[in-house]
This record gives sequence, C-alpha cells and structure tokens, in this order.
Amino acid sequence: MTLEQRAQQFWSVLVFAAREQTVLSDSMLSQMTGFREDPGMVLYYIYCYCKHNHLPPLNTIVIDPDTGRPGGRCPCDLRDVSAQQSRVFLYDWLNYPVPSEDMFRDALAQEEEELERASAEYVTIPC
Repeated sequence: MTLEQRAQQFWSVLVFAAREQTVLSDSMLSQMTGFREDPGMVLYYIYCYCKHNHLPPLNTIVIDPDTGRPGGRCPCDLRDVSAQQSRVFLYDWLNYPVPSEDMFRDALAQEEEELERASAEYVTIPC
C-alpha cells in the first residue's frame, strides 16, 4: 500500500474520530489501520492537504500519549493545540470527500515547493 493510499485510510479513520470528538494516540491509529510503522509521514500528507485546501488540520487529533500533543513531526503551529483540535471537531468532514491519491501527492509537492522557495529566499545576516 502506498503512503497516499494510507493517507486515504487514515483520513477516513480521522474523520470518524473528529465526528466523535475523539483524539487518537499513534498506537491507537496503528491498531485501527494495521499500519505498524511511524505514522508521521502519512500524517504529513494529511497536514499538507489540509493546509493547501484551507481545512482545519485533521492530523492534530493524533497525539503522543506521553505529552498529549500532536507528534513531533507535526508541522502545525502548536501554540494552541486545543483550539486547532476544536476546529477539527466542528468541521463538517462528512460533506467533504476523501482526497484521491493524486490530491495527496499534489499537496505534498506544493508544500515541498513552498519550503524550497522559502529556503532559497532565506538570507543570513552576517554578524
């Protein structure tokens, strides 16, 4: 199964969890999907898709049970996680279709282009 297909699978599980206003641990997500690896990259696809389609960051409802916060690979602004999770819980995900593999791939490519552009524009100031 490709990472994009896993993102589709995770998306459905996360939409159900959001509908139930439930956060999931990494291990719970692994148990529900049978994905035994670190879910970070798959969740990154979901983050990119949400970001580039102006959706609440669905990936923020998957947390590290030790910290109660989204995992270390979560690139979202984590200053107010509970507010972001609330936005996820309130969004009407059932009226939003599951993204296709190509849609996830395109969102990841857009994010990588933005990061490259930002990196190229970054200018260091000499001391």
